[in-house]
Amino acid sequence: MSRFTIAAASVAALSVLGAGTVAQAQAADWTGFYVGAHAGAASQSDNDGESILFDTNLDGNFNNTVNTAAGANAFSPGFCGGAAAASTPGAGCDGDDDGPEFGGRVGYDMQLGSFLVGAVAEASRTDVTDSVSAFSTTPAQYTMTRKLKGLAAIRARAGFILDRNLIYATGGAARGEIDHTFGSTNTANTFVLSGDDHADGYQWGGGLEHKLTDNVNLGVEYIYTKLDDGGARVRSQGPAPANNPFLLVNASGTDFQRSEQDFEVHSVRFTASYRF
Repeated sequence: MSRFTIAAASVAALSVLGAGTVAQAQAADWTGFYVGAHAGAASQSDNDGESILFDTNLDGNFNNTVNTAAGANAFSPGFCGGAAAASTPGAGCDGDDDGPEFGGRVGYDMQLGSFLVGAVAEASRTDVTDSVSAFSTTPAQYTMTRKLKGLAAIRARAGFILDRNLIYATGGAARGEIDHTFGSTNTANTFVLSGDDHADGYQWGGGLEHKLTDNVNLGVEYIYTKLDDGGARVRSQGPAPANNPFLLVNASGTDFQRSEQDFEVHSVRFTASYRF
């Protein structure tokens, strides 16, 4: 079942819940501070065309081809958007892993007639893994992996109030905690991984909330997160001999970087909050 089907089913369920709730004599009040929690599933965007880029002269530009001493492309076997299962592309690549997402939030809303404006700050734990692999003619495989472990965000939100229901849009800044790892079956070179374990970006999305009681709200929302994860690099260096493809242009080695630096995640969550 796709995340969009889940979201649609969740909205329908909340609509039924709202229809079954006994209407209050007094109109619902949406103004005030609240604390809450959310839980759901997170999945990443497909990166079928992703590859690994190389900087052989270490000038900071990842636009070089790694060649053998004979002048042939050392990575002619190609790339895959996943974790390599073996040293040759024929063995295939394991798919990336999606995972659960859960966390807490605090926010404030102000009701202006039938409109609502507010702000929310939240922290989430998640487990989304994204890998890309390259294959050399040696043969050997080289896999760069990143795992999104956590998210912090501050977002504005605005929406329309329909008595005890709220339909809203939300957007703002986000920061992700990312764990980078690297693995290879190449035993001739050593590899040094460097880079930041945090990435900044933004979020946008929307949702539906239903006021179950004057203080308790239940809801469902969709959030899209885009992080600029461009800091992770791997340097391949000695002790291989000077005619090693990674050392031919610059004796200090060759840098690797993944071609797709954006880390894009789609989340569908159930929400619950208590309004003071």
